[in-house]
Amino acid sequence: MSELNNQAIQQLADAATAFVTTERRGRWFTNLLKLGLTVYLIGSVILLAQGLSESTLEENIKSHVAVIKLTGPIMPETATSAEKIIPLLQDAFKNEKSKAIFLQVNSPGGSAVQSGLIYDEIVRLKKLHPNKPIYTVAEDLCASGCYYIASATDKIFADKASIVGSIGVRFDGFGVTGLMEKLGIENRSLVAGEHKRLMDPFAPADTEAQAHLQKHILARTHEQFKKAVRDGRGTRLKETPELFTGLVWLGDESVAMGLIDGLGDIRTIARDDIQEDNLIEYADEIHWLDKISSSIATNLALSLQKSMAAGLKF
Repeated sequence: MSELNNQAIQQLADAATAFVTTERRGRWFTNLLKLGLTVYLIGSVILLAQGLSESTLEENIKSHVAVIKLTGPIMPETATSAEKIIPLLQDAFKNEKSKAIFLQVNSPGGSAVQSGLIYDEIVRLKKLHPNKPIYTVAEDLCASGCYYIASATDKIFADKASIVGSIGVRFDGFGVTGLMEKLGIENRSLVAGEHKRLMDPFAPADTEAQAHLQKHILARTHEQFKKAVRDGRGTRLKETPELFTGLVWLGDESVAMGLIDGLGDIRTIARDDIQEDNLIEYADEIHWLDKISSSIATNLALSLQKSMAAGLKF
């Protein structure tokens, strides 16, 4: 009889323990939901307030230098594409309170088309606003397509250790036919058009097509690049046999070659050349809903991480 009582007591104890555990888990989950809701509400209020304050920024803004950052490879559908950069240039030139526009660049170059579109728009805007200067200030790198764009601006500055130049064009490809032969792999792809497989790495090199690319694509694009640099830099450019070969130079040598106009950082140049130390960055606006969702996701992730980490021991 006592044994049955002990078993019953044990079962009641186990049930009570299970109930307490379930309650604790429920409270933890409820608290997490409350925390998430609180973060959401606070974030919404803050971001909406920021949005309202930003809407009145343009009315109260002071005289300034407009800064547009161009960082990373210049490619379509990125923050450095013509689609993203051109509207910022237009806004900066149009704003009556902007005394000058500075392109703050750090890029190895990229698409010839995207670079050309931005270059052409700078030229157009300079004609519409002849009294508003536009400078390029390079950081670590201003090469290839980045220098293409920079050459459209009135002046180019860099650090003494900045890498500048690379006035050339490339078209990458590779072939693995030798490896395929060793492994016994056969290419059985079909084409219509004698040179359709000119860049196929699994087919033998098409020397005739390569010669066509060299003459009609690379060489002509290179000539466009050289013309843009000559038009933009004018008599400041000291042409040498190496200038348009794709080589690069440090900032101090670039001054002597006429690739850039001087050395300095963005604040020093704004203060000394424009007599303005108020720098305002022009950037692509993020919709307030995106800001809220991003903030909520980040805060919830951090809260969840902290809650889980509290129960972990090493």
